[in-house]
Amino acid sequence: MVIDAARCIGCHNCVTSCKDEYVGNDYLVSDGWPVNYSAAQPNTEYGYVGQPWSSSTYWIPGHLWMHNLEVERGTFPFVKAQFHSEPCMHCSNPPCQTAATGGAIYTRPDGIVIIDPTKSAGQTQLVAACPYGRIYWNSNTELPQKCTFCAHLVDQGLNPRCVDACPQSVLTFGDLDNPNSAVAKLLASSGAQPLHPEYGTSPNVFYIGLEDPWSFLSGTVEEGPGGNYVVGATVTLTSLSSSGGTWSTVTDNYGFFDIDGLSAGQMYTLSVSQSGFMTKEMLVYLDTSKNVGYVDLFKP
Repeated sequence: MVIDAARCIGCHNCVTSCKDEYVGNDYLVSDGWPVNYSAAQPNTEYGYVGQPWSSSTYWIPGHLWMHNLEVERGTFPFVKAQFHSEPCMHCSNPPCQTAATGGAIYTRPDGIVIIDPTKSAGQTQLVAACPYGRIYWNSNTELPQKCTFCAHLVDQGLNPRCVDACPQSVLTFGDLDNPNSAVAKLLASSGAQPLHPEYGTSPNVFYIGLEDPWSFLSGTVEEGPGGNYVVGATVTLTSLSSSGGTWSTVTDNYGFFDIDGLSAGQMYTLSVSQSGFMTKEMLVYLDTSKNVGYVDLFKP
């Protein structure tokens, strides 16, 4: 799966459709399915692992087999929010499978990693085995559970529910081993990257457009102080680091400018110019995303 975070609007359709597909619904041989795909996902209730209130007990949140996260950058009142979804990464080297006993986790020929809902009963260690935190404990059935990429639908030639539910076409699913598939072409052309490759799990979920850890610099240009907004002023930012780099933009109808994709921990020169005004230059140390406030321009 390739997930284009730059397109995600945080609507949570992927989360809702996942719950619609799995909450209260078993996909087991006993229900007429060819294999045991998954037991029903519990609703959003919470549970414990261990004896209640003992020192070894920890709290388990409600299941989010598809989890939509919000990443904020900047500080109030100038904040940017970015969203991205995280399912199971269906790793080629899954640590959960190593931690499992009795064949409780297996990888299908198509690469989908499945927790067997019968063999995995009672194996609480599988929750901690996932470095991405994408395995949940069902305290009602004593089962570890996670995203299956809707394997029961894939085997019918269909997409996972989350893919079809996304209004922004954020999620692209398919056969990465087929170079002619849409997902393989997207991966090859986009430079998509997995989350936390340092984990060494070789995940099969890739991301486009994750901004973190990039920073931004914004501000408002006015005839100052306290004058009209300066529209169409040229704003140029130049890095003073050895790697260099120059960015340029113009102010909008409210005198606002925003330059994203910057490296924090560097010194920059900010230059603002507009016909009929003296050019304003200032040094900015970008320790993190920030707004420099009002930049006042004066006439000669």
